[in-house]
Amino acid sequence: MQRRTVLPALLATAAAVLALAQPAAAQPQWPSRPVHIVVPAPAGSSLDIIARLLGEKLKDRWGQPVVVDNKPGAGGMLGVDVAAKAPADGHTIAIGFNGPIAFAPFMYRKMPYDPAKDLVPVVMTTSQPNVLAVNANLPVKTTQEFLAWVKQQGGKMNYSSLGMGSSSHLTMELLLSQTGLTGTHVPYNGSPPAALAVAQGDTDATFTTAPALLNHVKAGKVRLLAVSAAQVPESLKGLPTLADGGVKGVESLAWNGLFVAAGTPEAVVQKINADVNAALTDAQLKTVMDNQGLTIVGGTQADFRKVVDSDMKRWGAIIERIGLKLD
Repeated sequence: MQRRTVLPALLATAAAVLALAQPAAAQPQWPSRPVHIVVPAPAGSSLDIIARLLGEKLKDRWGQPVVVDNKPGAGGMLGVDVAAKAPADGHTIAIGFNGPIAFAPFMYRKMPYDPAKDLVPVVMTTSQPNVLAVNANLPVKTTQEFLAWVKQQGGKMNYSSLGMGSSSHLTMELLLSQTGLTGTHVPYNGSPPAALAVAQGDTDATFTTAPALLNHVKAGKVRLLAVSAAQVPESLKGLPTLADGGVKGVESLAWNGLFVAAGTPEAVVQKINADVNAALTDAQLKTVMDNQGLTIVGGTQADFRKVVDSDMKRWGAIIERIGLKLD
């Protein structure tokens, strides 16, 4: 009798264990196919450089191709929206930045996605200050000379940005607001065309990150005046801060980081975070990043979420104060 009772019980237990094991076994190893990094900016931009550098390092770790898809437009929202609407499996990643993540909810009456509900911040990649740059033919060499010149123009100064609602756009708006000046905004799809517009004299000035500007500086077409941060990065040593030029309260860091669709398995999110952090320690990658004026950040998912939340709180108040609303 005892044997007849024990054997069915053992068989039932074994069946239960197998049933529990099957869903786990059925989970495919990630990644199971090529991973796409969507860049909401054009080729040659800071975001594009970061994505391609990371892609080269991650493809070996992941054993799958890493494809970089450039989808500029709408201040970065077009590219970020692709990741927000992608299957929640981690195979589509967006490299996002302040504009379409932290600023857009306060400026746009309608957005194609909700950053807080539709996206998960995975890891911060880099940060860098915006740089105030002007066409080299302008008779200005300092921040104060620039502001005096803008005042003389009576509102006719025009400036380029890498898109409506971008960090580039908002930093100039904050500078103008703080100094009681006005100018005309000319948005472009990304930092390369925004920088080129200044170099060609199509616009007078811009706030953007250094990589897109450096070749134009070397060619004598663009002049850098100041950085919009409390600390000047090593790659831009020699440049003053805006505060050094007498402008207080205008600090702006352009951060970049990876996002996936909400609902992506936590194990996948943590794997991407860990592998990106490992890639960011690569000496060769660090050298290239340094040369581009990019400060490597990395860190945990929670660290990145704090940055996003803090930026939304700070810039949300600024956007409300300057009354910037977009359709």
